[in-house]
Amino acid sequence: MKHPVRLLPLAALALVAAGCSAVNPITTQDAYDASDGFSIEFGDVTGLNLIVITEELGSPAVLIGSLYNSGDEDVQVAASIDGEGIVTVDVPAGTLVKLGGEEGEAHITGTSTAAPGSLQEITVQTDEAGHVAEFVPVLDGTLPEYAVELDSL
Repeated sequence: MKHPVRLLPLAALALVAAGCSAVNPITTQDAYDASDGFSIEFGDVTGLNLIVITEELGSPAVLIGSLYNSGDEDVQVAASIDGEGIVTVDVPAGTLVKLGGEEGEAHITGTSTAAPGSLQEITVQTDEAGHVAEFVPVLDGTLPEYAVELDSL
């Protein structure tokens, strides 16, 4: 039979190790943006993975990402990259609408006021949430997943 005094340090170590999760928050339960873009919540609508794609400051730009309506009613979202060219996107209740440069996606275009590698202010608006301005990352589209034909928009 093992001596109970020798097991005491193992029992103490197990108790201390178990206590670590009691005093440290579980960070995997925190909401975060798992991609390059940012998320914006405004009313029942959430903008997901929002990124502005442009070649350089002052060039044509497009907002990519998605708009998700978690509400029970259809929503019209007015959005702008440069504060001037306002585009309205219909987002049906319980639906995700993709934004970007691909066929079948909603196109929110404008002129970039920020260079790739920085942040650009965009505005979104709904009747429920009002006007919301947030900054999102600006990329140049060299990564294949963000390649957009800006000339065709």
